[in-house]
Amino acid sequence: MRPLGYVLLVVVSFRRRAGLAAVAGAVTTCMFAPVGLVLAGPLALLGLTLALRGVRLPAAAALGVVFGGVFSFSLLWWMRAVGTDAWIALSLIETAYFLLLGPVVALVQRLPGWPVWVAAAWVSYEELRAGWPFGGFPWGRLAFGVMDTGFAPLLPYVGTAGVGFVVALLGTLTAWVVVRVAELRRTGRTAALRDRRVVGGLVAPYLAVGAVVLLAAVRPYEVPQDGEVVEVAAVQGDVPGAGDDVVPVHREVTQNHVDTTIELGAAVDAGEEPEPRFVVWPENSTAVDPFLDGRTRTEIDAAVSAVGVPVVVGGMVDAVDDEQVLNQGIVWDPTTGPGDRYAKRHPVPFGEYIPFRNAWFTSVVEDFDLIPRDMLSGQRTTPLDVAGVEVGNAICFDVAYDDGFRAQVGAGAEMLIVQTSNAMFIRTHQVDQQFEMTRMRALESGKYLVVAAINGVSGIIRPDGSVAGTIDRRTQGVVAGEVVLNDAVTPAMRYGAGIALVLGATTVLAALGGLLRGRIRRRSMTPSGGQDPAGEAPDERADAHDAAGAGPATTTRERVG
Repeated sequence: MRPLGYVLLVVVSFRRRAGLAAVAGAVTTCMFAPVGLVLAGPLALLGLTLALRGVRLPAAAALGVVFGGVFSFSLLWWMRAVGTDAWIALSLIETAYFLLLGPVVALVQRLPGWPVWVAAAWVSYEELRAGWPFGGFPWGRLAFGVMDTGFAPLLPYVGTAGVGFVVALLGTLTAWVVVRVAELRRTGRTAALRDRRVVGGLVAPYLAVGAVVLLAAVRPYEVPQDGEVVEVAAVQGDVPGAGDDVVPVHREVTQNHVDTTIELGAAVDAGEEPEPRFVVWPENSTAVDPFLDGRTRTEIDAAVSAVGVPVVVGGMVDAVDDEQVLNQGIVWDPTTGPGDRYAKRHPVPFGEYIPFRNAWFTSVVEDFDLIPRDMLSGQRTTPLDVAGVEVGNAICFDVAYDDGFRAQVGAGAEMLIVQTSNAMFIRTHQVDQQFEMTRMRALESGKYLVVAAINGVSGIIRPDGSVAGTIDRRTQGVVAGEVVLNDAVTPAMRYGAGIALVLGATTVLAALGGLLRGRIRRRSMTPSGGQDPAGEAPDERADAHDAAGAGPATTTRERVG
């Protein structure tokens, strides 16, 4: 083939691949609210895998960016509530991870059993993105989109990493079937598709995956039901005005929570409501330090005294350094006052603290002046003691990360709570996506979970992920109900970190193996083991040849005889 003709074929092939990658990226977003189509996950992996099959590493990086860009910008559309610049910046950062994932997926497809290695690579990408840099940002993991589907029962067994692997594997297996069928057609062996052994070989991997999913469905994890039953209430005070900005009306927000809690206490005294064991307030129910602000402390004391039980207050607390702050859940007892505390483990970089605050490239961004103090990361790994109940806590985006609940459940948490302030995003799908993550955490941990949101969505979630009760957005009120305590540790909580580590190590080894195999293959397919004059990957030549309709490709080995 003449060099110019080959270049044109490669260009045509790349454009088609880029289009497929872009569609796959958009499809991935459809797995999450508001669409919630679980099969979008496997379809996305199908498209991404096929787009990257047989390409050279620079092209794979470019195609990965196409996929990642469409996925990230569409998934994080809700960040426009913060600002268009914030949405663009975060989406670009998330897209950058695909500069690495694209080449890795291309490399591992050179190995036998590549559907497994590609699925492992996807989970490894999710784990990397969830932890690095600056603590990571896990939004958009495949496991976050499986609630109310056949994949959900797997969560308490294999956790987020394991479920993500299964969903991804379904897509990569489909890519393998497509490649296998295309090979049979290209070589004129379409009759083999009527051979029972060939068809059985294509179907067998699906049966294996289906058997795993079915086994979890028919034998769901059994949560202990013989624990103590306690009544718990969550207060949703609402945000006056537009409802999406707490700071200008923070006094009114605190007063709303105080008034609603006092009303709950009156209803309990009148016998209209059962007495709760404790009450949960949301994140930012006080936006000033309740230990230093006399008015706020007096109001909280009045509310706690009226209800007569401990209240887990969400408050911003000044740190020792004047330029730092803590976002805490504070156990406020009606007799002893404030006591046990949990501090948010995962503050949002560039949103709640500024990395490299004094560097020139951060000082030129004027919006960073709106964040005068850096939020410190909490280090607590044990549950709170709330009225004698061991309570695992997460504050807002903490719920997206595996480590917090995993550590607290392992340390004896009997139930979970989430304190959150989604006010800024109250008109976006971020609220729905986070609530789905919260339901997933209840199922994964096998615990009852109570959510207190400042203006939505507050609720009580059962250990199977079903919702026992909620309160409408933008309303002021209480959601209360009974929860059954248990200190069991699900396999996901016990072994989830190990599953992620194994998949990560597998990906590294597979990528190295693919790189080595590619070098050996190039040497064996060039005269005297020298450099291929064209310098391109053999698979890419074949794909480009077929894409142009030239029929079955002739390999380099056949040309050199």
